This record gives sequence, structure tokens and C-alpha cells, in this order.
Amino acid sequence: MQALVHTELHQGIGRITLQRADKRNALTRELLEHLDEEVSRLKADVDLRVLVLAAAGSVFCAGMDLSEMQSRAASANGKQEWLIDSEIYGRLLGNLFTARVPTVVQLQGPVLAGGVGLVLACDLIVANTNAFFSLPEPMRGITAAMVTPLLVHRVGAGVAAQLLLSGEKLAVQRAHQVGLCHDVVAPERLEQRVGELCNSILTGSQSSLSISKRHLQHCSAVDVVAQIERSISVSAEARETADAREGLAAFLGKRKPTWQP
Repeated sequence: MQALVHTELHQGIGRITLQRADKRNALTRELLEHLDEEVSRLKADVDLRVLVLAAAGSVFCAGMDLSEMQSRAASANGKQEWLIDSEIYGRLLGNLFTARVPTVVQLQGPVLAGGVGLVLACDLIVANTNAFFSLPEPMRGITAAMVTPLLVHRVGAGVAAQLLLSGEKLAVQRAHQVGLCHDVVAPERLEQRVGELCNSILTGSQSSLSISKRHLQHCSAVDVVAQIERSISVSAEARETADAREGLAAFLGKRKPTWQP
């Protein structure tokens, strides 16, 4: 059985790769736990200088696994199970956001829903031209509550509103224009460009980079990790509504949802 996450560390560059390509790297509780464990393990390694987050396949991450969410909805203690999932996801976002080293995302394809949170919890995003960003949660009857603090932190409430409320995909070129990703290259250039960026980071002082990153987060005047923690209950609450159950059922049944008035 293939591991859900592959981790390597070579010459100061740590790389964590999502390995659930057959399911578009959809996030199950098990995958989130494994990912959090690997982030923690690499962060504790004194040889780590840069952390790269990547994914196998053509889709970076399709968000939470909706089949698993559907099983939560059908269970007798669904709200409690959803709360546990949200807590694990929130812990992972905080773990990535507070890494002492610069973090880089190698975005080789579309990223949706909860996957957007993973991407935005990192410092620098290099994408290829096949990528786009999407937060389709309202079309599923739920909210992107835990992604919201990171999204507002990166691009402000105005741009965040387009992704959070419209249901439209944000093309990678537009994402680059508004500062959501930092570089866009042809697919065949993606890995090379990420390598170039990592090597440039490695020329800097380890202590100064860590101090700069911490100071940058303090200068935003917003405690993003605290906001993510406060969003856990909002996320779980939204998943407990009748519209959430209808949205998930409609998506899995490939039909249009019928919303409550």
C-alpha cells in the first residue's frame, strides 16, 4: 500500500508530497494526520532550511474528501466527528504557518476548498499555468471558514470576497496579479523554478530568515493562528446544517442541490 505522504530531506531542502493522486489528493482525516506528523518531524530537524509542499498527479488538492464527509453526516455523532476533523485541519494549518523556515508550495495543478488552506499557510507559492484556485464550499452548503483567515491575511477582504462568495474559479494569472501566488511558469519549468527559489533562500542566514518571517507575521497586526482556531467551531457548525447535508448529497449524486429558504 502506497504511503499517503512522501517526505525527503536533502541538502537543507525538505519536501513533503501528497500521494493520493487517484483521489485528486482529497483530504481524509488519515491524510491530514500523516501530513501534520511529517510537517512536525521535518520542523524538528536541525538540518531543515526550506520546506517545499508538493503533490502527485494533475490536481494539487481537491479539498476535503466528500465521501468521508458524507459518512460523517450519516453518523449519530456527526457534529462531534466534524469538530475533530476541523481541529486536526486547524492544527496542521497552524503547524505550517508557524514553521521557523521559509515554506514554498509547488502548485502543479488546481487547488480547491481545504487544499487552498494548505497552500496559503505557506510563505511562497510557485504555480504552473494549469493551476487555478477555487472555494466551492457554498455550492456544497458549507463554508470555507478555516481558509478565510489565511486568505484575508494574504490578499485582503476584497479579493477574498470573490473567492469566498462567487463560487468562480480564480485563474492562476489573476491569482498572480492580486498576490495570491508569487510566480507562474510553464508546466515543464515548475520544478526548476522551485529549485531556483529554494537555492536562493539557502543563500540567506538561517537565523535572519527565521526572525524576518516571525516579524513579518507580527507586522500584519492579526493573529492568524488564533483566527484559525476560532474558525474551527464555525466550520463544524456549518457542516451540521440541513443545507450541508443536501449539498453533499447533491454533489455525490451529480444533481443540483435544493437549498432551504
